[in-house]
Amino acid sequence: MRRIRQLAVSILLIITLTVGMTGTVPVGTVRAAAGPVAGHGALRVSGTDLKDSHGRKFQLKGVSTHGIAWFPQYVNKAAFKTLRDRYGINTIRLAMYTNKSEGYGPAVEKKVQEGVKYATQLGMYVIIDWHVLSEGNPNKHKAQAKRFFAKMAKKYKKHKNVIYEICNEPNGNVTWEKQIKPYAKTIVKQIRRYDKKAVIVVGTPTWSQDVDVVANSPLKAKNIMYALHFYAGTHKEWNQQKLKTAYKKGLPVIVTEFSISDASGNGALDKSSGNKWMRLLNRYNISYTSWSLCNKNESSALIKSSCNKTSGWTAKDLSPAGKWYFNKTKK
Repeated sequence: MRRIRQLAVSILLIITLTVGMTGTVPVGTVRAAAGPVAGHGALRVSGTDLKDSHGRKFQLKGVSTHGIAWFPQYVNKAAFKTLRDRYGINTIRLAMYTNKSEGYGPAVEKKVQEGVKYATQLGMYVIIDWHVLSEGNPNKHKAQAKRFFAKMAKKYKKHKNVIYEICNEPNGNVTWEKQIKPYAKTIVKQIRRYDKKAVIVVGTPTWSQDVDVVANSPLKAKNIMYALHFYAGTHKEWNQQKLKTAYKKGLPVIVTEFSISDASGNGALDKSSGNKWMRLLNRYNISYTSWSLCNKNESSALIKSSCNKTSGWTAKDLSPAGKWYFNKTKK
Protein backbone atom coordinates (compact mmCIF):
# COMPACT_ATOMS: atom_id res chain seq x y z
CA MET A 1 0.00 0.00 0.00
CA ARG A 2 2.85 2.33 0.84
CA ARG A 3 4.45 1.63 -2.57
CA ILE A 4 1.18 2.53 -4.31
CA ARG A 5 0.99 5.81 -2.41
CA GLN A 6 4.64 6.55 -3.21
CA LEU A 7 4.02 5.78 -6.89
CA ALA A 8 0.99 8.10 -6.95
CA VAL A 9 3.03 10.91 -5.37
CA SER A 10 5.78 10.38 -7.94
CA ILE A 11 3.31 10.53 -10.84
CA LEU A 12 1.76 13.72 -9.43
CA LEU A 13 5.20 15.27 -9.08
CA ILE A 14 6.05 14.42 -12.71
CA ILE A 15 2.78 15.97 -13.91
CA THR A 16 3.40 19.10 -11.85
CA LEU A 17 6.94 19.47 -13.21
CA THR A 18 5.78 18.84 -16.76
CA VAL A 19 3.11 21.52 -16.56
CA GLY A 20 5.55 23.93 -14.95
CA MET A 21 8.19 23.38 -17.66
CA THR A 22 5.98 23.32 -20.73
CA GLY A 23 2.96 25.39 -19.73
CA THR A 24 0.70 22.67 -21.10
CA VAL A 25 -1.46 20.06 -19.48
CA PRO A 26 -0.57 16.41 -20.22
CA VAL A 27 -3.08 14.25 -22.04
CA GLY A 28 -5.70 12.95 -19.64
CA THR A 29 -5.37 15.87 -17.24
CA VAL A 30 -8.36 18.22 -17.00
CA ARG A 31 -7.91 21.91 -16.38
CA ALA A 32 -10.16 23.32 -13.67
CA ALA A 33 -13.22 25.18 -14.96
CA ALA A 34 -12.34 24.46 -18.59
CA GLY A 35 -14.86 25.84 -21.06
CA PRO A 36 -16.99 23.73 -23.39
CA VAL A 37 -14.67 24.18 -26.39
CA ALA A 38 -11.96 22.22 -24.58
CA GLY A 39 -14.20 19.18 -24.41
CA HIS A 40 -16.08 19.48 -27.68
CA GLY A 41 -13.76 21.22 -30.11
CA ALA A 42 -14.80 22.53 -33.51
CA LEU A 43 -18.45 21.96 -34.38
CA ARG A 44 -19.89 20.68 -37.65
CA VAL A 45 -23.29 20.15 -39.21
CA SER A 46 -24.43 16.58 -39.83
CA GLY A 47 -27.93 16.19 -41.23
CA THR A 48 -30.20 18.21 -38.96
CA ASP A 49 -27.75 18.02 -36.06
CA LEU A 50 -24.90 20.10 -34.78
CA LYS A 51 -22.12 17.73 -33.69
CA ASP A 52 -18.86 18.14 -31.83
CA SER A 53 -15.39 17.03 -32.88
CA HIS A 54 -16.05 13.55 -31.43
CA GLY A 55 -19.13 13.05 -33.59
CA ARG A 56 -21.55 13.51 -30.69
CA LYS A 57 -24.70 15.61 -30.89
CA PHE A 58 -24.16 19.01 -29.35
CA GLN A 59 -26.51 21.83 -28.38
CA LEU A 60 -25.50 25.45 -28.07
CA LYS A 61 -27.17 27.12 -25.07
CA GLY A 62 -26.46 30.77 -25.39
CA VAL A 63 -27.17 34.39 -24.70
CA SER A 64 -27.31 37.15 -27.29
CA THR A 65 -26.19 40.64 -26.49
CA HIS A 66 -28.48 43.50 -27.39
CA GLY A 67 -27.00 45.87 -29.97
CA ILE A 68 -23.42 46.26 -28.79
CA ALA A 69 -23.33 49.92 -29.84
CA TRP A 70 -26.04 50.63 -27.25
CA PHE A 71 -24.99 48.19 -24.51
CA PRO A 72 -21.21 47.74 -24.93
CA GLN A 73 -20.66 47.36 -21.19
CA TYR A 74 -21.95 43.78 -21.21
CA VAL A 75 -19.19 42.65 -23.55
CA ASN A 76 -16.68 41.84 -20.84
CA LYS A 77 -14.90 38.73 -19.67
CA ALA A 78 -16.41 38.71 -16.18
CA ALA A 79 -19.93 38.81 -17.65
CA PHE A 80 -19.25 35.86 -19.94
CA LYS A 81 -17.62 33.92 -17.10
CA THR A 82 -20.68 34.50 -14.89
CA LEU A 83 -22.93 33.19 -17.65
CA ARG A 84 -20.72 30.14 -18.17
CA ASP A 85 -20.08 29.17 -14.57
CA ARG A 86 -23.31 30.17 -12.85
CA TYR A 87 -25.92 29.65 -15.56
CA GLY A 88 -24.59 26.91 -17.84
CA ILE A 89 -24.22 29.13 -20.90
CA ASN A 90 -21.77 27.84 -23.51
CA THR A 91 -22.27 30.42 -26.28
CA ILE A 92 -22.24 34.20 -26.68
CA ARG A 93 -23.91 35.88 -29.65
CA LEU A 94 -22.51 39.31 -30.46
CA ALA A 95 -25.26 41.36 -32.11
CA MET A 96 -23.79 44.07 -34.31
CA TYR A 97 -26.40 46.17 -36.10
CA THR A 98 -25.33 47.02 -39.63
CA ASN A 99 -26.66 50.56 -40.20
CA LYS A 100 -24.55 53.57 -39.25
CA SER A 101 -27.60 55.05 -37.55
CA GLU A 102 -27.58 52.01 -35.27
CA GLY A 103 -23.94 52.43 -34.36
CA TYR A 104 -22.10 50.47 -37.02
CA GLY A 105 -18.49 51.50 -37.50
CA PRO A 106 -14.91 50.81 -36.33
CA ALA A 107 -15.80 51.03 -32.63
CA VAL A 108 -18.39 48.26 -32.77
CA GLU A 109 -16.14 46.11 -34.96
CA LYS A 110 -13.52 46.44 -32.24
CA LYS A 111 -16.14 45.48 -29.65
CA VAL A 112 -16.95 42.34 -31.64
CA GLN A 113 -13.28 41.40 -31.59
CA GLU A 114 -13.15 42.00 -27.84
CA GLY A 115 -16.13 39.70 -27.41
CA VAL A 116 -14.52 36.96 -29.46
CA LYS A 117 -11.34 37.33 -27.41
CA TYR A 118 -13.14 36.96 -24.08
CA ALA A 119 -15.24 34.01 -25.26
CA THR A 120 -12.13 32.30 -26.61
CA GLN A 121 -10.22 32.82 -23.37
CA LEU A 122 -13.13 31.22 -21.49
CA GLY A 123 -13.45 28.31 -23.89
CA MET A 124 -16.93 29.37 -25.04
CA TYR A 125 -18.47 29.36 -28.50
CA VAL A 126 -19.21 32.74 -30.05
CA ILE A 127 -21.52 33.84 -32.85
CA ILE A 128 -20.57 36.92 -34.85
CA ASP A 129 -23.99 38.29 -35.78
CA TRP A 130 -24.36 40.63 -38.79
CA HIS A 131 -27.58 42.07 -37.42
CA VAL A 132 -29.67 42.93 -40.48
CA LEU A 133 -32.99 44.32 -39.22
CA SER A 134 -34.34 47.75 -40.11
CA GLU A 135 -32.87 47.63 -43.63
CA GLY A 136 -34.83 44.45 -44.36
CA ASN A 137 -32.92 43.44 -47.47
CA PRO A 138 -29.45 42.07 -46.64
CA ASN A 139 -28.18 43.22 -50.04
CA LYS A 140 -28.37 46.86 -48.93
CA HIS A 141 -24.99 46.50 -47.22
CA LYS A 142 -23.68 43.54 -49.25
CA ALA A 143 -20.33 45.14 -50.13
CA GLN A 144 -19.84 46.11 -46.50
CA ALA A 145 -20.74 42.56 -45.41
CA LYS A 146 -18.20 41.09 -47.84
CA ARG A 147 -15.43 43.25 -46.38
CA PHE A 148 -16.45 42.54 -42.81
CA PHE A 149 -16.66 38.76 -43.15
CA ALA A 150 -13.43 38.58 -45.13
CA LYS A 151 -11.73 40.41 -42.26
CA MET A 152 -13.31 38.19 -39.59
CA ALA A 153 -12.64 34.94 -41.47
CA LYS A 154 -8.99 35.86 -41.99
CA LYS A 155 -8.62 36.70 -38.32
CA TYR A 156 -10.44 33.68 -36.87
CA LYS A 157 -9.81 30.94 -39.43
CA LYS A 158 -7.82 28.91 -36.90
CA HIS A 159 -10.35 29.32 -34.08
CA LYS A 160 -12.49 26.33 -33.15
CA ASN A 161 -15.20 28.38 -31.45
CA VAL A 162 -16.28 31.03 -33.97
CA ILE A 163 -19.62 30.84 -35.81
CA TYR A 164 -20.69 33.38 -38.44
CA GLU A 165 -24.31 34.59 -38.70
CA ILE A 166 -24.54 36.49 -41.97
CA CYS A 167 -28.00 38.11 -41.92
CA ASN A 168 -30.02 38.29 -38.72
CA GLU A 169 -33.62 38.89 -39.84
CA PRO A 170 -34.33 39.56 -43.51
CA ASN A 171 -37.77 41.11 -43.75
CA GLY A 172 -40.13 43.19 -45.84
CA ASN A 173 -40.37 42.72 -49.58
CA VAL A 174 -37.64 40.07 -49.82
CA THR A 175 -37.83 36.39 -50.70
CA TRP A 176 -35.49 33.45 -50.26
CA GLU A 177 -34.91 32.85 -53.97
CA LYS A 178 -34.59 36.44 -55.19
CA GLN A 179 -32.74 38.29 -52.44
CA ILE A 180 -31.59 36.16 -49.49
CA LYS A 181 -30.21 33.07 -51.20
CA PRO A 182 -28.04 35.01 -53.71
CA TYR A 183 -26.72 37.17 -50.87
CA ALA A 184 -25.96 34.09 -48.79
CA LYS A 185 -24.09 32.41 -51.67
CA THR A 186 -21.85 35.46 -52.01
CA ILE A 187 -21.08 35.84 -48.30
CA VAL A 188 -20.57 32.12 -47.71
CA LYS A 189 -18.11 32.05 -50.61
CA GLN A 190 -16.31 35.04 -49.12
CA ILE A 191 -15.96 33.36 -45.72
CA ARG A 192 -14.86 30.06 -47.27
CA ARG A 193 -11.95 31.78 -49.03
CA TYR A 194 -10.31 31.92 -45.62
CA ASP A 195 -12.24 29.76 -43.15
CA LYS A 196 -13.06 26.44 -44.77
CA LYS A 197 -14.96 24.70 -41.99
CA ALA A 198 -16.62 27.07 -39.53
CA VAL A 199 -20.38 26.84 -39.09
CA ILE A 200 -22.25 29.60 -40.94
CA VAL A 201 -25.82 30.61 -40.03
CA VAL A 202 -28.09 32.02 -42.73
CA GLY A 203 -31.16 34.11 -41.91
CA THR A 204 -34.53 33.18 -43.41
CA PRO A 205 -37.47 35.24 -44.73
CA THR A 206 -40.01 37.07 -42.56
CA TRP A 207 -37.70 37.97 -39.68
CA SER A 208 -36.13 34.49 -39.77
CA GLN A 209 -39.31 32.49 -39.47
CA ASP A 210 -39.80 30.82 -42.87
CA VAL A 211 -37.48 27.86 -42.46
CA ASP A 212 -40.12 25.68 -44.13
CA VAL A 213 -39.72 27.72 -47.34
CA VAL A 214 -35.92 27.47 -47.22
CA ALA A 215 -36.13 23.70 -46.72
CA ASN A 216 -37.36 23.40 -50.31
CA SER A 217 -34.21 24.99 -51.73
CA PRO A 218 -31.28 25.17 -49.28
CA LEU A 219 -27.74 26.16 -50.20
CA LYS A 220 -25.49 23.46 -51.64
CA ALA A 221 -22.73 23.97 -49.11
CA LYS A 222 -21.37 22.25 -46.02
CA ASN A 223 -21.62 23.38 -42.40
CA ILE A 224 -24.56 25.67 -43.03
CA MET A 225 -27.44 26.17 -40.61
CA TYR A 226 -30.60 28.24 -40.97
CA ALA A 227 -31.95 30.68 -38.40
CA LEU A 228 -35.37 30.45 -36.82
CA HIS A 229 -36.38 33.25 -34.45
CA PHE A 230 -39.39 33.25 -32.18
CA TYR A 231 -40.95 35.31 -29.43
CA ALA A 232 -43.20 32.97 -27.53
CA GLY A 233 -45.83 35.58 -26.72
CA THR A 234 -46.53 36.02 -30.44
CA HIS A 235 -45.20 32.94 -32.23
CA LYS A 236 -47.18 29.89 -31.25
CA GLU A 237 -48.08 26.51 -32.78
CA TRP A 238 -48.20 27.86 -36.35
CA ASN A 239 -44.55 28.84 -36.16
CA GLN A 240 -43.62 25.58 -34.45
CA GLN A 241 -45.19 23.83 -37.42
CA LYS A 242 -42.76 25.65 -39.72
CA LEU A 243 -39.91 24.22 -37.66
CA LYS A 244 -41.38 20.71 -37.73
CA THR A 245 -41.80 20.86 -41.51
CA ALA A 246 -38.23 22.06 -42.05
CA TYR A 247 -36.85 19.47 -39.67
CA LYS A 248 -38.68 16.62 -41.39
CA LYS A 249 -37.24 17.79 -44.72
CA GLY A 250 -33.74 17.59 -43.24
CA LEU A 251 -32.96 21.29 -42.82
CA PRO A 252 -30.44 22.04 -40.04
CA VAL A 253 -32.08 24.77 -37.96
CA ILE A 254 -30.65 26.91 -35.17
CA VAL A 255 -32.57 29.40 -33.00
CA THR A 256 -30.16 32.30 -32.72
CA GLU A 257 -32.70 34.62 -31.11
CA PHE A 258 -35.79 34.11 -28.97
CA SER A 259 -37.62 35.25 -25.86
CA ILE A 260 -40.89 34.62 -24.04
CA SER A 261 -42.10 38.19 -24.63
CA ASP A 262 -44.09 39.29 -27.66
CA ALA A 263 -42.44 39.96 -31.02
CA SER A 264 -41.57 43.55 -30.08
CA GLY A 265 -39.32 42.28 -27.29
CA ASN A 266 -41.76 43.73 -24.82
CA GLY A 267 -45.24 42.99 -23.51
CA ALA A 268 -46.47 40.15 -21.32
CA LEU A 269 -44.40 37.00 -20.88
CA ASP A 270 -45.85 33.70 -22.08
CA LYS A 271 -44.03 31.04 -20.10
CA SER A 272 -46.42 28.30 -21.19
CA SER A 273 -45.67 28.92 -24.85
CA GLY A 274 -41.96 29.23 -24.02
CA ASN A 275 -42.01 25.85 -22.28
CA LYS A 276 -43.59 24.24 -25.35
CA TRP A 277 -40.90 25.74 -27.54
CA MET A 278 -38.11 24.53 -25.28
CA ARG A 279 -39.45 20.99 -25.27
CA LEU A 280 -39.54 21.03 -29.06
CA LEU A 281 -36.00 22.41 -29.36
CA ASN A 282 -34.62 19.82 -26.96
CA ARG A 283 -36.48 17.01 -28.72
CA TYR A 284 -34.85 17.98 -32.02
CA ASN A 285 -31.45 18.83 -30.52
CA ILE A 286 -31.76 22.41 -31.77
CA SER A 287 -29.35 25.01 -30.42
CA TYR A 288 -30.60 28.34 -29.11
CA THR A 289 -29.50 31.76 -27.82
CA SER A 290 -31.81 34.01 -25.80
CA TRP A 291 -32.39 37.72 -26.36
CA SER A 292 -30.91 39.72 -24.65
CA LEU A 293 -28.05 40.46 -22.27
CA CYS A 294 -28.88 43.95 -21.03
CA ASN A 295 -30.88 45.87 -18.43
CA LYS A 296 -33.09 47.70 -20.93
CA ASN A 297 -36.56 48.40 -19.57
CA GLU A 298 -38.29 45.80 -21.73
CA SER A 299 -39.67 42.32 -21.10
CA SER A 300 -37.04 40.38 -23.04
CA ALA A 301 -34.04 41.87 -21.20
CA LEU A 302 -32.43 39.22 -19.01
CA ILE A 303 -31.21 41.69 -16.36
CA LYS A 304 -33.49 43.86 -14.21
CA SER A 305 -33.64 47.47 -15.37
CA SER A 306 -32.74 48.53 -11.81
CA CYS A 307 -29.54 46.45 -11.85
CA ASN A 308 -26.39 48.22 -12.98
CA LYS A 309 -24.05 45.28 -12.47
CA THR A 310 -22.27 44.11 -15.62
CA SER A 311 -21.30 40.70 -14.25
CA GLY A 312 -21.73 38.50 -11.18
CA TRP A 313 -25.53 38.46 -11.40
CA THR A 314 -27.48 36.49 -8.84
CA ALA A 315 -31.15 35.56 -8.98
CA LYS A 316 -32.19 38.90 -7.45
CA ASP A 317 -30.52 40.74 -10.36
CA LEU A 318 -32.42 38.86 -13.06
CA SER A 319 -35.62 39.94 -14.76
CA PRO A 320 -38.58 37.51 -14.85
CA ALA A 321 -37.49 36.47 -18.36
CA GLY A 322 -33.93 36.00 -17.10
CA LYS A 323 -35.04 33.83 -14.20
CA TRP A 324 -37.17 31.68 -16.52
CA TYR A 325 -34.38 31.20 -19.04
CA PHE A 326 -31.52 30.54 -16.67
CA ASN A 327 -33.60 28.03 -14.75
CA LYS A 328 -33.70 26.11 -18.04
CA THR A 329 -29.99 26.34 -18.82
CA LYS A 330 -28.82 25.46 -15.31
CA LYS A 331 -30.49 22.03 -15.49
